[in-house]
Amino acid sequence: MISFAPTEDQQSVIDTVQRYVREKVQRLRHDADEERGYPQAVIDEGWRLGVMSSWVPEELGGLGEPHSAVSAALYAEELAYGDVSLALQVLTPGLFGLPVLQFGSEAQKERWLSQLTQDEFPKLTAALSETGWNFDPANLKTTATRDGDSYVLNGAKVRVPLAADALAMLVYANLDGQTQAFVVEQGASGLQVGAREQLMGLRALPTYELTLSDCRVAASARLGEENGLDLNKLLNISRVTVGAMGVGLARAALENAITYAKERQAFGKYIAQFQSIAFMLAEMRMELDAARLMVWEAAWNLDKGHEATRECVLGAQYADDTAMLVADRALQIYGGHGYIREQPVESLLRNARGFATLTGAAML
Repeated sequence: MISFAPTEDQQSVIDTVQRYVREKVQRLRHDADEERGYPQAVIDEGWRLGVMSSWVPEELGGLGEPHSAVSAALYAEELAYGDVSLALQVLTPGLFGLPVLQFGSEAQKERWLSQLTQDEFPKLTAALSETGWNFDPANLKTTATRDGDSYVLNGAKVRVPLAADALAMLVYANLDGQTQAFVVEQGASGLQVGAREQLMGLRALPTYELTLSDCRVAASARLGEENGLDLNKLLNISRVTVGAMGVGLARAALENAITYAKERQAFGKYIAQFQSIAFMLAEMRMELDAARLMVWEAAWNLDKGHEATRECVLGAQYADDTAMLVADRALQIYGGHGYIREQPVESLLRNARGFATLTGAAML
């Protein structure tokens, strides 16, 4: 049976993340959006919360606990409640580390996973997304070709977080009709990081385009080496994480809308007392709670070892749609005042629109 109560350990981490969001993130969210980035000290402090070190093996400095999709959903919601851009940045090393944990060779685990337990923010990322309306993670345009004891990568990637400073990244490519991942280290021949992308939302998250032109990596750089990876398992973990972020954003939008509706007066009444506004807020709450439960169900099924692709896809899609709906309704409740950049619902709506682009963009 699904339990709705966090464990004592989960609640402790939730409380810690909430305190970080309240004291460090929320007061900087507007300025970070305007200035297109958070101070590194804030990112470092978010990293030192240690939400990833629990599943790193003990011999590599972690706690050695089994990976928990439920825990991931709980923590990702709290981070995204503060700011989705901040959450995506703090969790970027997981795009590299979690696939290595799940499918990496022993040599790959020994080399990379210990970095996830250090106080210093790891400069690790991953490149999955590609241009085009028909982007399909299972049928990538970027190719990998075996050449002796090497692989040669060719293609282009977009929306790669923190790529400019990354010491290493996982590049996903089509190898004989299957999606596989390859560790490409900084300075690799044929790897070019383009200019920072200009995005409508998620402006505090630095993302970049990549070009790979006959980029050669050793055969040992393939994730899992000859065993490869299970793409669908990674995508399901990502769907739960991103879906939980949608819930977090929707929660922030709803709380802002409720606060404003209780303070704004029109015709001698608080606007929360008008039936049209009250019904709108009630519907926003129903959609938010439904989305959270769908994400939790998907996470619970993953942790039980079930084949949960259906639940993960539906939960992520519903949460993404809910983020957009609730953020849009929140701006409607603010009226014209909500269209001003200084108001939080303005950036929340722009960020909500970006969830359509976040396939595989976060793993925890």
